[in-house]
Amino acid sequence: MFARRTILTGFAAALLAGCQTTAQTASAVAIGAIRVDTGPLAAKGQSATAAAIRPMLERELAGLRSTGGGRGAALHVTVTGLYLASYAGGQAPTFGNDTLESEAVLVGPDGREIAHYPILAIMSPSFGGAWYRPDVNQRRIEALVASNAQWIRRAVGG
Repeated sequence: MFARRTILTGFAAALLAGCQTTAQTASAVAIGAIRVDTGPLAAKGQSATAAAIRPMLERELAGLRSTGGGRGAALHVTVTGLYLASYAGGQAPTFGNDTLESEAVLVGPDGREIAHYPILAIMSPSFGGAWYRPDVNQRRIEALVASNAQWIRRAVGG
């Protein structure tokens, strides 16, 4: 029992050290441009939702741009998946969670990939508010986009 606990503690410490190193490296990168691609989501049959998510995510990430006039790394965000769980109120654990998957890639001015971050925002469907309102799904998507953008900002050190 002691050995397993020691191994798990050591693994967690090593993982945390790796995360801190990545965050410190990414924070030194100035972001000059942000591009959001929702094509993979549209290809899965969610073209209307993909068209709505793109400007929302661009607006959420706009604060990451440096004031260097477009110089610096480019942040490419590709939205790869959206899942809204069946929801009719309540907190039953069988309803599942809403998720928004994306990949954030920092590309240097020379075209080389600096860093790659898979991002998964997971939220309870109740974060969209009252289930009986007609715009509940729109509010659920907005909450997921805001959460996804927050994870991207955290990953790139913004």
